[in-house]
Amino acid sequence: MSSGGHKLNLSAGLASVGVALVLVGLKFWALQETSALSVAASLADSALDLLVSMTGLMAIIYAARPADDDHRFGHTSAEDLAALGQAVLLAGVAVFIGYGAIQRLFADVPPPLQNETSGIVVMLASIAITLALVLWQRRVVRRTGSKVVAADSLHYVADLIPNFGAVLALAVSSFWAVPQFDSVVAILAAIILLYGAFRIGGRAFDALMDRSASPETMARLTEIIEDCPKVFGFHDLKTRTAGTTLFVQVHIELDGAQSLRAAHDIGKALKRKIRDAYPLSDVIIHKDLARETHDI
Repeated sequence: MSSGGHKLNLSAGLASVGVALVLVGLKFWALQETSALSVAASLADSALDLLVSMTGLMAIIYAARPADDDHRFGHTSAEDLAALGQAVLLAGVAVFIGYGAIQRLFADVPPPLQNETSGIVVMLASIAITLALVLWQRRVVRRTGSKVVAADSLHYVADLIPNFGAVLALAVSSFWAVPQFDSVVAILAAIILLYGAFRIGGRAFDALMDRSASPETMARLTEIIEDCPKVFGFHDLKTRTAGTTLFVQVHIELDGAQSLRAAHDIGKALKRKIRDAYPLSDVIIHKDLARETHDI
């Protein structure tokens, strides 16, 4: 990854940690004021965000290390490991929140909420801070393709819905004295968190298991190779992803009568075309004789 891309990822990681610290402090105070389970769910999610943001920041720093003798393909898989860990923790928190909400929902006497106005103000402030962070993270992801930043951004996007739900639950409790609505919101928040955990974990697991790139990427690579001048065919197109890096390996078929330099130039041109389409790629091109030339 370029130095500029690494700096963008690092800025997103630092911003995420800072925002998580602020949100944890705000929501902890709001929980003490309101005793709302929906606020507790949002607090737990922000506390988890703080943990995973710190883990993600360390992964970004580690993943930026260049390849060495022990890691010939670099360290970008650290991002996938971090994202998988985030998914596991997120799923655990979702189950914990959902279980607590169900217990409170069916309690004979649900505990009442209090100081709802203070809680609403804090949650609205949290929403504004979270939106600002998400917008920055999405800009970074568009520039770098970082899985860790993308996973972190998904956490905060998922936060927005529980935050709005907490505001609604506090408002309902304040105006209509219906504390059960708070538990319903917390259950919905848990479901959203669990869905997000499966999405994050699935992508990270696929990368760690060297799953091929998406069908769209494979189709685009095929088109680039077929359009390359003086390439008569290709085979064994293989791809995998690790962190932000797309690894591409392909055998191209060339005229065996041409010079080694000419063959090298064709491979170099093709590699440049692939890198232009996928800047964060590591491309290896093998050169074989075209079938017609080989038969001669």
